[in-house]
Formats: sequence, C-alpha cells, structure tokens
Amino acid sequence: MIKKLLVIGCLTCGVSMTGMAQKYRTAAGVRIESDRFGVTVQQKLHDQGTLEGIASVGSREYSLTGLYEWHFPMLGKRFNYYLGAGAHIGNLKDNGVFTGGDGILGIEYKVNGLPFLLSADIKPAFHINHEDWIQLSSGISVRYVLVKEEKVKKSLWPFGKQNDSKKKQADKPGIFDIFKKQDD
Repeated sequence: MIKKLLVIGCLTCGVSMTGMAQKYRTAAGVRIESDRFGVTVQQKLHDQGTLEGIASVGSREYSLTGLYEWHFPMLGKRFNYYLGAGAHIGNLKDNGVFTGGDGILGIEYKVNGLPFLLSADIKPAFHINHEDWIQLSSGISVRYVLVKEEKVKKSLWPFGKQNDSKKKQADKPGIFDIFKKQDD
C-alpha cells in the first residue's frame, strides 16, 4: 500500500513539474518579515526560473539580496512552490558591512483576474561579519505584475506557421538564380 502511494505521489509530482510555472514576466512589491520591511522585484528568466532582488531595512541593519528561484506548479500555473539560493550584502549598525549566502523555500499564488502575486516563504541565511552567524526568517510578499506573460496564439494549421514556411521557400536560392543580376 505504501509503495503504491509513493509511486502515485512521484508520478503526480513529475507530471506537475513539466508545465510552465509562472503567469507573469516582471513583478514588484513589498516584503514583510517579523523585524524587517523590504521591497522585492522578480524577473522571469525562463519557464521555471526567476531572478529576485530584495532590498530590506530593519531597526539595526539594511541589506540587498539577490536570489535565483526555480518555480514548480502545484495546482496549475497560478499556484506554485519555489526554491532557490543567492547571496546578500548589507550594513549592520555596530559591525559595518556584512555578506553571506541565502536559501529560500516558499509558495506563490497569482490572483486570478487581478495583477497581484501573493507569496509566503522561509529564508535561511548565513552571515560573515555579523552578530548572528545564522538567521532563519520568514516573510510574506505582495507583488504587482508589471509585465504579463505573453499568450501564445494557437493556429488551426497543425504543421507550424504557414507564413514562415512560405518565407523560407522564398529565401532559398533556386537553380536559375545564378543567372540573376546580383545587387552590389
């Protein structure tokens, strides 16, 4: 029984990971953590990958974080989970400049019919030249979709684009083209 459930679970995850995960190209908004407030920008790089930048301010520090995230659909293209890694640099009030590495694991929902993304995540980080060597933070983000995903129009012609095939045929040199006058 357990083996059957494990196989079904693996097949379901495998099928759900093959589709595109995001319904947007660029989104920006706010990120709220327990002790920090920030601004976040996400840019889609390819079907399942985004680059996210976070600028955050706390009572004793401010930092900039860059993350690469992989998105995987859970219940369609609008609801997905993501995981990623990146690095940060910041300034601590008493210690000065600090750097470090970050990880991220979260869920994201594109609100149907509205240009908003809602996400919640946990973001572990390790620091160099900071009072805390390791930090585990969680946050929620609300982003506004600045650039929507382009919709691909489906054609009734099943063998590729008709216009492209005619154009390619016109670009191919023919047998008698050697006798044509060429422009110099």
